[in-house]
Amino acid sequence: ERSNDILNVSTVQAGQYGTSFLHLIFPDLAAKTAFELFYSRVGQHTSVGGYWNDPHKQALYMKYSEFLPLINNEKLSSNSTSFKMGMVRLNKLVLIGGPNDGVITPWQSSHFSYFNESLDVVPFYKREIYMNDSIGLKTLLEAEKLIIIVKPFVHHLSWHSNKRVINQVIMPYLD
Repeated sequence: ERSNDILNVSTVQAGQYGTSFLHLIFPDLAAKTAFELFYSRVGQHTSVGGYWNDPHKQALYMKYSEFLPLINNEKLSSNSTSFKMGMVRLNKLVLIGGPNDGVITPWQSSHFSYFNESLDVVPFYKREIYMNDSIGLKTLLEAEKLIIIVKPFVHHLSWHSNKRVINQVIMPYLD
């Protein structure tokens, strides 16, 4: 029988916004103008563009983003019910991330938390997608099926390669 668990290790759940990793891919791109690229037809075909969530340009994010607002049911689609049902059917959703990730910005996005317009991080349980239970996070938490792990001192590139980290935060959740 297949396991109905999902283990997300330092993944972008609520979006990406910031320059810390942008300079690796687009050296001259600044976060405050990146929306011009990412909220375009070309930009949506880049991996970063699919996750870009500019807290200062939410109307553009909702209008142009073809991936993240759809899978998070921030923007309704013909798949919205399926996306939520897929989540609430899980036996366990484990979200792993930490403050020293260095790539995911804000790092709390790995736990569905995200920036507001003032760039303060809003905890996932205070965001609309949780309060409205848009994708089932509230259902999972109430059923004790949502596990959030904060692991400091782990860089993004080490989550899958550091044996100590793997043994401490990944292995305990694998069947």
